[in-house]
Amino acid sequence: MTDLDGPGDHRARGRGDGPEAVAAQITDAVESLTTLWAVAAQEASLRLSPHQLRALRTLQATPGLNLTSLADRLDIGLPTASRLCDRLAAAGLLERVPHPGTRREVQLRLTAHGHHVLRDVADRRAQALTTALEAMQPAERAALSRGLRGFLAARRAAVPRADGTDGPRGHR
Repeated sequence: MTDLDGPGDHRARGRGDGPEAVAAQITDAVESLTTLWAVAAQEASLRLSPHQLRALRTLQATPGLNLTSLADRLDIGLPTASRLCDRLAAAGLLERVPHPGTRREVQLRLTAHGHHVLRDVADRRAQALTTALEAMQPAERAALSRGLRGFLAARRAAVPRADGTDGPRGHR
């Protein structure tokens, strides 16, 4: 067990380090991080809603999606996705271009301005997170890093794969 408060402080030991207690602590941390990221995003050169940011990030990761695919990935209805894209296009953040192989299909792509806005948001978020991490003691940062690596490894091992097995070992 890592004692984050130093060798003489045992507050981190005992009942408070069970999975339920740690899950509650992570929930609080995620909410705090979400707020930190939202504030950083609102301070960017162009204020975007969380849905707009998510749409732009999705299109950045998968350029050329059509409207139906974007709606599916965002888990929103087609009319909502269409209005969302209308607003993003009006702001100069995305463009609709004809699909090179299908005349009836339209692809959605970020504009240079859209890429710039996403970089600005990412830079502001990274700076806000760096500021918070700088306020931590080096041992706390190291423990957080180890804990996050362990969490991600455990999560990857537990995520069902497309073939119906769990994790890298292929357990059913």
